Amino acid sequence: MSTYIGVDIGGTKIACGLVEVVEGKKPVVKSVSKVPTDAPKGGAHVLATVLAQVQAAVDRAEEKPLGVGISSAGVVDPKTGDITFANELMPGWGGTHLGAEVTAATGLPCRVLNDVHAHALGEARWGGGLGMASVLVVAVGTGIGGAYVEDGAIMLGSHNEAGHIGHVACIAAAGVPCSCGGTGHLEPVGAGPGIIDEYVRLGGDAELPDGTPMHGAEIDRRAAAGDAAAQAAERRAGLALGEVLGSMCNMLDPAAVILSGSVVKCGPSWSEAMKEGFLSQAMPPVQGTPLVEGRLGDDAPLIGAVENVLLSAYRELR
Repeated sequence: MSTYIGVDIGGTKIACGLVEVVEGKKPVVKSVSKVPTDAPKGGAHVLATVLAQVQAAVDRAEEKPLGVGISSAGVVDPKTGDITFANELMPGWGGTHLGAEVTAATGLPCRVLNDVHAHALGEARWGGGLGMASVLVVAVGTGIGGAYVEDGAIMLGSHNEAGHIGHVACIAAAGVPCSCGGTGHLEPVGAGPGIIDEYVRLGGDAELPDGTPMHGAEIDRRAAAGDAAAQAAERRAGLALGEVLGSMCNMLDPAAVILSGSVVKCGPSWSEAMKEGFLSQAMPPVQGTPLVEGRLGDDAPLIGAVENVLLSAYRELR
């Protein structure tokens, strides 16, 4: 058994844990610590928090960890471990030499992946894609991200941006503006905030009785109770996602599509529309592609980040 450190850096929290690896067995995530990212304080603050969390993990490990695997929001250069771009939700994070900084502080080898790519690698190797030659992994929550994994390798693209499935066009989003500046993209319709916006547009409450903002779990509860606006909002989102998944399967032909994230927990108003949208766009040979839910939950990016360390070491040895 070997011990590694896995880190998942998101816009709201940083999770850091020990990942125990035994050849041929599913990695085990232990001793996870979670702290706020405090992203508005800037990239230097986030980096300092990450370094402190990694050192704390080193200190609580029973044996010296062999490396650090990091899953991070933003666009990552996996060769250098640099964050090459991050949006306004993490000001100053872009340009951070994350991998080099962690190695300098700890003396441990470090590899960095985009958070969705790491999540996908974890699910592909040890979760919903276990034993499959190829999978398309799509995370649907506040935003929508994805990654295609074949034979254990992530398709990164020339700019390390492959997998931005939330920013492809879909029929159900025609004319809808997107935060990226485009129109007709999946994310503003298919992600959680899009469901809330549509529910309010259709006459649903913008706030809960206690004055707090409406949220997706309550809309799903109302949809199950027969609220027509809630059902319509979920149906629109599910249909949009399904259309894009069908198109992606036409292009990539994965053995399965693995879905994760909070929106995937929605009830039949969403799930049935998603399947309908999928069949409306998928060509006959791929219409039977399994659409399955991820199995690893919050462990997926930590496992995927450590798997990236192991795969990188293997490639270097060759």
